[in-house]
Amino acid sequence: MTESVVVLGSGYAGAGAIQRLESELGDRADLTWVSDQPYHLVLHEVHRCIRDPSVKEHVTIPVDEIKSPSTTFIEGRVETIDVEHRTVGFADGESIAYDHLLVAIGSQTAFFRIDGLEENALTLKSLDDALAIHDAVESEADDATMADPARVVVGGAGQTGVQVAGEVAAYRAEMSAPIDVVLVEGLESVLPGANSAFQSAIRDRLDKRSVDVQTGNFVSSVDDDAVYFDDGRDLAYDVLVWTGGITGQRAMEDVRVTKDHKSNRLKTTTTFQTDDERVFALGDAALVDQPGEDPAPPNAQAAWQAADVAAENIARSIRGQPLTEWRYENKGTVVSVGDEAVATDVLYSPIETFNGLGAELLKKVIAARWIADVSSFSRAFSAWPNM
Repeated sequence: MTESVVVLGSGYAGAGAIQRLESELGDRADLTWVSDQPYHLVLHEVHRCIRDPSVKEHVTIPVDEIKSPSTTFIEGRVETIDVEHRTVGFADGESIAYDHLLVAIGSQTAFFRIDGLEENALTLKSLDDALAIHDAVESEADDATMADPARVVVGGAGQTGVQVAGEVAAYRAEMSAPIDVVLVEGLESVLPGANSAFQSAIRDRLDKRSVDVQTGNFVSSVDDDAVYFDDGRDLAYDVLVWTGGITGQRAMEDVRVTKDHKSNRLKTTTTFQTDDERVFALGDAALVDQPGEDPAPPNAQAAWQAADVAAENIARSIRGQPLTEWRYENKGTVVSVGDEAVATDVLYSPIETFNGLGAELLKKVIAARWIADVSSFSRAFSAWPNM
């Protein structure tokens, strides 16, 4: 009997897993790929669209360039996962059955129950989000003057927040637009948890671009005019972008497998198997336990590494073979601030933290290599100038 394998999500985890499943399973399974968009988004470069919307052509890869013709693709938004009856339900009321399920539908922005935040903030989790930020910045700048500039406030100074602030600052410089850019962070520094040299290098580049960095003060509430902080201070804004954390998708709320109650992400072992042996999860949708270590981080690098192993383990499960364990290997981090970049903890590099042309080329290489892996060298070559 042919097994039915369903993969949810077209992010890094889903796109990588589809290709490995195709090579592992061949005609032993009916493979179905589900996503709410008919493309894979190179999410770690989508911030480029804030400055230049035309970059969208280079950060989206149609699913037909990734999957084989034998894999069925369904465009739909997942609403429910019923592990008892082994079905996935969609927003339009339709559903499909599965024998094995790989959940890789990513995450959504966490608002931490901050009053008014979700209603008033833009986020950056999709192409549409990036284009909405561009449109809002452009519109407010058109109505502003140098004497009364538009204020763009970015909440959260992790990697996404830093890159958003950098792109808005780059847009301001290229367009000579009347914009003030403010980056706020509740903890004491940008890139909380990173090494001090990396934090300092990123802060220097933000300062160089006249991004007003304000740290050490948590947001308490938001309305349609201002952000309010724990110390009683307030900050008026024209555009507010929130990048302050992630949580599991709403479709995960009622899934009857063990979840992390704080983040609503499915808990898995190092094999990506949940406590339902037919349900596997990876990427931002999962909290992958690594005994003796912190859980794997919810980033693109971890998803790339994990996709092959998760797909292989589904094939092993179907064949009745022992599952393979996975450990995250940190190969380094590169963050851009406009056209510049800073890299740290890069595997085999004799320098812990570096910037300049080397970091900028490395960031391009990372994006191009991924695009080539899931699509083609010609697409990667075309995208190179825009990364």
